[in-house]
Amino acid sequence: MAAQAAILIRVPLVTDDVVSVMQLFGVTLDPRPVDQVLSYVGLLQNWSRVVNLTSIREPAEILRRHFGESLFITSIVRLGGRLVDVGTGAGFPGLALKIACPELEVTLLEPVARKRAFLKEVVRTCRLGGVEIRGERVEQLARTGVKPFDFVTARAVGSFETVLPALRCCLAPTGRVCLWLTGTEARSLARTNADFAGLFEWDPPVPVPLSHDREIWVGRPRSGKDVPRET
Repeated sequence: MAAQAAILIRVPLVTDDVVSVMQLFGVTLDPRPVDQVLSYVGLLQNWSRVVNLTSIREPAEILRRHFGESLFITSIVRLGGRLVDVGTGAGFPGLALKIACPELEVTLLEPVARKRAFLKEVVRTCRLGGVEIRGERVEQLARTGVKPFDFVTARAVGSFETVLPALRCCLAPTGRVCLWLTGTEARSLARTNADFAGLFEWDPPVPVPLSHDREIWVGRPRSGKDVPRET
């Protein structure tokens, strides 16, 4: 029944639709963030007609797959300080987390110019402050000497194998890295990539609600495993 409740909602979306879907993920939003989510969904649907932002078109699925799965992390980890979202695409999870946690300072990394234009439009329409949108890849950002972040998030990176050292470079010693992985991806990384366990200590993975195989992995830097910044 819970899964059906996430799908059988109205078009266009209304406030109660957002509230009910977020409840399935253990997330409670105040009225202003709910309004921002509604605006965000509308922009995503309109822009996706001409820009390849997401293959998901149904508003119920946008709420569940993008917003619900992104914001579920707030029921696992208390977010604060500075967060960088790697390969943010249409803004998930980073920009969604900014809506749910307005105090966050968020940096969004997205190399595709048209996607950056969309992100800027969401920031403008939803009146979000404390958001920086950058065109670098995380490997490039790690070489800039940027101030380390309290949180690094990555949900739809093409290949986690190649970015793990860069994620570690961008993370403060007391910070956390949060990865959205399938169980298959996680097992493959643990088996084939020494950096997965060598650079981070991982909490037990948390299954994402309403998903068959997706999990959230939260890790902390291993002490004594600093990664030298490239010059």
